[in-house]
Amino acid sequence: MTQTLEAVDRLKIYKTSPELLDAMLALSTAAAKDVEVELGELIKIRASQINHCAFCLDMHLRDARKHGISEQKLDLIAAWREAGTLFTERERAALALTESITDLHDGHVPDDVYAGAAAVFTDRELGQVIAMAVTINAWNRINVAIRQAPRAALK
Repeated sequence: MTQTLEAVDRLKIYKTSPELLDAMLALSTAAAKDVEVELGELIKIRASQINHCAFCLDMHLRDARKHGISEQKLDLIAAWREAGTLFTERERAALALTESITDLHDGHVPDDVYAGAAAVFTDRELGQVIAMAVTINAWNRINVAIRQAPRAALK
């Protein structure tokens, strides 16, 4: 028997645990330091796609548009490998690393993916890209667990 999304009342975790929200916001701020806003949005969108987090997808697609990321990039981000030169070398490295961090089906980030990112980012930038991917994964998993609906669905 399949339940509808409305069938189970979910915890309002950010109300019951406001310190969690504060900590997540602080982590998000720290992870975003020294990462270009556009690159950060691509990382957040790709992880949110993989994790099926509608709330974060809605938020970060809106933010990406506000920051001028092209509709073509947003349309093709799920197929970035096949998109030719549409995505820069840094974007491709960050997206590959984000996918590997998000989907640990092999149990680790492959050496070639890590080396590819290390080749185009400084140590500081690489640490921040990793932190950003980890942070959006944490947000995704919380929001998926509580079935946080996109803003439009909340009205």
